[in-house]
Amino acid sequence: MEFNPNNIIVKLCLQGMDLEEKSRPEEASRIFLQAWNEATNDFEKFIAAHNVARHQKNVSDKLKWHETALQFALRINNDYVKGIFPSLYSNIAKCYEESGDLDNAKKNHELAISFTDKPSDKGPFYHGTKADLQVGDLLTAGFRSNYKPQIIMNHIYFTAMVNGAGLAAEIAKGDGCARVYIVEPTGSFENDPNVTDKKFPGNPTRSYRSQAPLKIVSEITEWVRLTPEALQKWREKLANIKADSKVEIIN
Repeated sequence: MEFNPNNIIVKLCLQGMDLEEKSRPEEASRIFLQAWNEATNDFEKFIAAHNVARHQKNVSDKLKWHETALQFALRINNDYVKGIFPSLYSNIAKCYEESGDLDNAKKNHELAISFTDKPSDKGPFYHGTKADLQVGDLLTAGFRSNYKPQIIMNHIYFTAMVNGAGLAAEIAKGDGCARVYIVEPTGSFENDPNVTDKKFPGNPTRSYRSQAPLKIVSEITEWVRLTPEALQKWREKLANIKADSKVEIIN
């Protein structure tokens, strides 16, 4: 199952996070528990348990919920979950440290490190843009950020989720048509640090970046298009990010 911002449990968790940002933690905690109670599959239960864990006031309860989140994550076998394990095991290790169980803390720290490696995602990979490109063309770093135009990007970005690339294409600068290309990394790549372990653990959008060029393999035309209303909301969000000096881009 892929991360879907329209999933009802994901929406509840986003609502809880919004309450956290508004300094209303008790209400946020209730929303996360509601998400847990309404979750119906392993993915939803993992997401809910992870957020419930963050609101526990004592170490034993926090450890219980982090281990519950881990239990459901282990049942899910996809590339999203593979990027989650470092943060999950690190959270569990911290709980053991706080409770004085140094052996289990060390064990879980080692597990976290063992999962910290280059992404194992095999793709296919996609890049969204308004540029009219041809098969064999190379996409390179060195262009201005869509989010902070004053920043010249040191990496080229791509995703393994076609709808994510479609969104990027639709909000990209330029007057051309939104285009999504299947791309092939020509060098090593890493998780996009701007989205990894932020609101949700791991790399839920399967977003990556590379300093090496991306090779255009083909163009696709089928992805879930945004409604005009949804596109306008994304453009407003993008404008707010550009105007907010507190928002930083990890380059």
